[in-house]
Amino acid sequence: MKKWIEAMRLRTLPVSISGVLAGIACALLNNSFSWTPALLCLLFALLAQLASNFGNEYYDYKKGVDQKGREGFRRGVTEGDISPQAMKYATFGTLGAAAIVGCLLLVYGSWWMIPVGIAIGIFALAYSAGPYPLSHHGLGDATVFVFFGLIPVTLTCFLQQGSWAGLSTALPVSASIGLLASNVLIVNNYRDHNDDKAVGKNTTVVLFGQRTMGQIYLLDGILAMLLVTPILLQLSIATLCIPILYTVLHLNTWKKLTSRQGATLNPILGNTARNLFVFTLLFLATAILSYLLQLS
Repeated sequence: MKKWIEAMRLRTLPVSISGVLAGIACALLNNSFSWTPALLCLLFALLAQLASNFGNEYYDYKKGVDQKGREGFRRGVTEGDISPQAMKYATFGTLGAAAIVGCLLLVYGSWWMIPVGIAIGIFALAYSAGPYPLSHHGLGDATVFVFFGLIPVTLTCFLQQGSWAGLSTALPVSASIGLLASNVLIVNNYRDHNDDKAVGKNTTVVLFGQRTMGQIYLLDGILAMLLVTPILLQLSIATLCIPILYTVLHLNTWKKLTSRQGATLNPILGNTARNLFVFTLLFLATAILSYLLQLS
């Protein structure tokens, strides 16, 4: 069981959860909430990310880009802990479960969600699989921005409301979450820079260098807070404590990122995901409080 838990990469799961929670917060700020689609969105997001994580491990092994004793977290297939066949079954089984949950969400959405769901499934695999794996050609960051930020936040908000009425709130929040989620990938690729370069895996860190991507990491966090600050200020000036707290955490994590190498960056990966999750929970708590005050 331990080897499968490692393959799930639990430290990165807050990334997928955050997009959905932020979408729920946006719906609450527009006086809408529904338990069933909220929980289904959360389950779908978790299953989709697990499928992507499993697929990343399986297809990177098949392409020979993972090496034994790599700097990052242990890869079960590469190290011989999990058979490639078992990982392949886990990938498509989890993706199938996500598809079933997505079909249940159609009750609350519309027909156009079908191609969106298909696109999510394709990109979950295309991140590492296919003739042009996105993560190998500098497109991983953009993929994370769209599929962990723009899509989950806006769709979760839409499914809560049944309309796009809250898009003016959901769009800047989704961009903010997308930037913060991209930072998690930057740390991952920052850590794996040497391993990836050796096997020709052209992540943005390999293409542009650690120094440049370290600066982008810093700017992503600052821009993310600038995007949500106007929304928070509409509620109360006291909510400024949220972007301020995040910025303090962000600066501290950034300093550690730019002063470490290799396996010592593993805790920074977890800290970056934690920062995103803390921000999302605070944003959600603020939205819940605002919603309850309007009901009273």
